[in-house]
Amino acid sequence: MMSWNPFSRHTAPKKNVVSRTAERELEKEVKKVERLEETSRKLYKDTKRWVESNQGVIASEHKITQNLLSSQLCQMEPQLGAQITDWDRSLDKQELYMKELNTTVQRAVLEPMKKFNSIFPSIQTAVKKREQSLQEYNKCQSKVEKYQGRDRTGQNVIKMESSRKSLQSAKDEFETQNSALTEDLPKMIDGRVDYFQPSLEALIKSQVTYNSEIYRMCTELSDQLSSQGSEKCTRENRASKIQQSLDSIKALSITLDE
Repeated sequence: MMSWNPFSRHTAPKKNVVSRTAERELEKEVKKVERLEETSRKLYKDTKRWVESNQGVIASEHKITQNLLSSQLCQMEPQLGAQITDWDRSLDKQELYMKELNTTVQRAVLEPMKKFNSIFPSIQTAVKKREQSLQEYNKCQSKVEKYQGRDRTGQNVIKMESSRKSLQSAKDEFETQNSALTEDLPKMIDGRVDYFQPSLEALIKSQVTYNSEIYRMCTELSDQLSSQGSEKCTRENRASKIQQSLDSIKALSITLDE
């Protein structure tokens, strides 16, 4: 991450070959890129964790069904065992859709974000090179001004000409570095939406597909489990039956109601 800001060190009131206004404008762009990098890396990390969490959800639910199937409760109650088996098989199908979702997220979101984040180190290098070239430019300018104030002796004239050549070379190098940053940084900031838009669109569509399929499968499983029961009941009736069973258990002499 771009953890340093060369502009913050320009505190001394020295004469500079670049105006403070131009420096402040470029500093604003660099700070925008720093914030963009921070946001992009955090988004990448959070998305990766989300994919890992998705993989754990089905695994946890599978563990529940497997524990139930191996319990005496399911072994002693064939009807319950059949219902849990149907649930477990449904999870196998759900896992396939989860893998498809994660694959889409990996290809459409994580990989493009990883490529995008790989740009920031080169930007940091470019900012550093621009700062170094600016320092050299200022140094050469000061040297020329120093010789301008001296007597025009043969040696001073030679040094003056050499200093002017160095100044021109430093100026050309700085202007090349500076132009690249002042032109490209705003373009990068402005282009971030167009870059991420297809990824976000693919992510939303894949979630719609996944959740639609899971809803359909769970609805079918619910209907299937209801048809296996001794009688069909509404949600209210089911809640009432559960409460009655709980009250019966609490009424047992071995149960202490505190």
